[in-house]
Amino acid sequence: MDMFYRWVWDEIGGYTSNVSHEHADEWMRELALSDASTAHKSNCQKSVQMLFKWRHHEKGESKWDPEIKFSSDGSSSPRDYLTREERAAIREAALEYGSVPSYGNLTPEERVRWKRYLAQRFEKPKSEIVPTDWDRANAWKIPSLVWTSLDVGLRPVEVASAEIAWVDTENELLRIPKEESAKNTENWLVSLRSQTAEALERWLSEREAREKYDEADKLWLTRNSNPYSTSSLRYLLYRLCEIVGIDTEHRKMSWYSIRHSVGTYMTREEDLAATQAQLRHKSPRTTMKYDQAPVEDRRNALDRMG
Repeated sequence: MDMFYRWVWDEIGGYTSNVSHEHADEWMRELALSDASTAHKSNCQKSVQMLFKWRHHEKGESKWDPEIKFSSDGSSSPRDYLTREERAAIREAALEYGSVPSYGNLTPEERVRWKRYLAQRFEKPKSEIVPTDWDRANAWKIPSLVWTSLDVGLRPVEVASAEIAWVDTENELLRIPKEESAKNTENWLVSLRSQTAEALERWLSEREAREKYDEADKLWLTRNSNPYSTSSLRYLLYRLCEIVGIDTEHRKMSWYSIRHSVGTYMTREEDLAATQAQLRHKSPRTTMKYDQAPVEDRRNALDRMG
């Protein structure tokens, strides 16, 4: 394998020995904006694909499905992004996705903890909390995760590393430290919608009632107490799409579809500077890919021009 790794090293600069899917996608985005030849871009991607293919067969790691795919003719195809209507639908689907644990599945000790939380949430004495209160109490983990991603365009690695210290609900901000901000060297202050800040505040309160978070600073964990991964987030997105009837069969959907929608519509509503800040791009060149009016907008402009 030494010869193979030297080949990959020569192709993309020698940084793939511990490369993650997120890092590989970030390199492909930078490569797409570079002046490299068509052949070089295609060869770079093939090299990384072969590396992940080997890791899949030898170590059981997940396969890499590139966010941007280079073809022999030099074209590249980014993954689909969510439309405005789909973004709104995904927000609603997140509210339906989960609920608090079933009353019948809790131990007496766990019920005490949850009664305390439900009493605060419904503003009633703990002694008056009854089993039906469990039925009307939707959990806020998924809404807070999804809504934050719809606002901030969180990368999968950032969802996994997010901590409660990042959340500033009072100022409706997410404070991402430079140590955790993927590919960047500065702290980032990222705007949140008021509804998202409220969902995060509710989740932080609910989170205190969940025992698995007692010794954890992570903002979100899976039901198995693990950080979210690219595959688990893809599964979540597909489930949300299924709830609201969004067809995913012929689309290149991933968690980055949410991020791309933030970049696309932030650029259209504001400008590239706003998009660069919201998506936490270190280089303005990375943001330039969103400076392209969709074909339907250009067609409408032609109609208006006469």
